[in-house]
Amino acid sequence: MGLFDRISRVVRANLNDMVNKAEDPEKILEQSVTDMQEDLVQLRQAVASAIATQKRTQTQYNQAESQSNQWQQRAQLALQKGDETLAREALVRKKSHAETAATLKASLEQQSGQVESLKRNLIGLESKISEAKTKKDMLKARISAAKAQEQLNNTIGTLNTGSSMAAFERMEEKVLQIEARAGASAELAAGGSNLEEQFRLLESGGDVDDELAQMKAQLSGGSVSQGQLPAAGKTAAAPSSSESSPVIDAELEELRSQLNKM
Repeated sequence: MGLFDRISRVVRANLNDMVNKAEDPEKILEQSVTDMQEDLVQLRQAVASAIATQKRTQTQYNQAESQSNQWQQRAQLALQKGDETLAREALVRKKSHAETAATLKASLEQQSGQVESLKRNLIGLESKISEAKTKKDMLKARISAAKAQEQLNNTIGTLNTGSSMAAFERMEEKVLQIEARAGASAELAAGGSNLEEQFRLLESGGDVDDELAQMKAQLSGGSVSQGQLPAAGKTAAAPSSSESSPVIDAELEELRSQLNKM
């Protein structure tokens, strides 16, 4: 391969690449439809021109045919009048117009074929333009949808969703730790309160037990000292069980009555 061939191929490759990059699908579609419409205008002009030429040829053919028939009639009239020279001249004129009519007829047939072909091409081009417009609108809609999808994908791609979700997980873990500490504090507070209540009950129950022991001692006939008597008691030696039984019963009854009133 020669140097110039290689250079030519490189240049053409670069030009093709530049053209491909510069092509905008929407603009290319619009330009294609515009070009087809311009072709349609030119084709319509060509059809109009062909039809005008056909009509002009048709008029010329009709005139030549009419003159040929007229000179034919004149030749017959001159021959009837016995003027062969004039009849011959009329026939010469008739032949000339007949040849012109024949030529015009052949041209007219050719022009008629051209006009019909141009009309078919015109109808075909109009159909293609209508189809191209429909396809253009469809392709433009697909291009818009594709661009919107591409923009959405690029936007989603730039989002750091992994880091955001990791942050949410860390914050959830911190919330769980805070809740655990709050629960532990509540349990410790509840435990200390119960312990204090238990000791308070133990301490408050000692006086009752002492008083109950003193009452048991009195009932059993034992002697108690002045400090061991209850606050409402009398300072006297305890009588025997046989002598103090009615008194004890009365005191017990009074004690039951007081306890019932509390």
